Amino acid sequence: MSDTLFECRNLVKRYGDTTVVDDLSFAIGRGECLGVIGPNGAGKTTTIRMCLGLTAPDGGSITAFGRSMPRDALAIKAQLGVVSQMDTLDPDFDCAENLLVYGRYFGIDSATIRARVPQLLEFAALSHKAGAKPGELSGGMKRRLSLARALVNDPRLLMLDEPTTGLDPQARHLMWERLQLLLQQGKSILLTTHFMDEAERLCSRLLVLDHGRRIAEGRPRELIAQHLEPDVVEVYGQGAVALAQAEGHAALRALAARVEVSGETVFFYTAQALPLLSALSALPHLRTLHRPANLEDLFLKLTGRQIREDG
Repeated sequence: MSDTLFECRNLVKRYGDTTVVDDLSFAIGRGECLGVIGPNGAGKTTTIRMCLGLTAPDGGSITAFGRSMPRDALAIKAQLGVVSQMDTLDPDFDCAENLLVYGRYFGIDSATIRARVPQLLEFAALSHKAGAKPGELSGGMKRRLSLARALVNDPRLLMLDEPTTGLDPQARHLMWERLQLLLQQGKSILLTTHFMDEAERLCSRLLVLDHGRRIAEGRPRELIAQHLEPDVVEVYGQGAVALAQAEGHAALRALAARVEVSGETVFFYTAQALPLLSALSALPHLRTLHRPANLEDLFLKLTGRQIREDG
């Protein structure tokens, strides 16, 4: 990749007999948002921790800005901004003080930090909360303050580990707007998320992980076209599951390339939805939804529909 800022090659991380990250390679270019998606336990957070020098890899290499991690960890971290899954704001300081104190960790002089704080609070839509402590903020405000804090050193690359988890739709959309502004300014972003709409909206490329390995990589719409039929018909209601199982519905199933069941919903994946919809019209007691294939369909096809526990 031309103009590469950050690159991991053949990363391996083991805990005992369990390989959590297995021969993983990827790169991030200038002004790019790389999304990392995968089920719980896929190795996303462990990968982030290795990228930050918090966990030592058992194999492979990490280079950033022409330097090597962990050998040059301090120099690399000076150009990184981080928003972790958990809130790490200092509860004893107000919003402005959280930014001021954090800026000092980077050796930035007091005058420079004080000049940046009003700009960062404005960017986070928190100017009116400068004197409020984190305990007085909503969840969305805390996440925006964490993002502002991650920008205090004017980083070239942001690492965001599920930055909108727990936020309501309005707060998520405001966070997305701020991240889009950063990309327009030329910042690069490494983003892990469980929200497929977030991944498709923000990411120029996606890396799909499962069991610590890369199972797919590419642009969101290109991955969807590569792995999925273009149309999905969802069928639900009493008797829907029988469509996927009963011998009497074999002709109906033959109209789809794939049929999957999740709970009480049957998913028909097809390149030609009209014949299927016409056949389903003879079953008016069932409800149907016809839509284009999306990133959630891709995620479920590649990683399966079974529930994964954390860990």
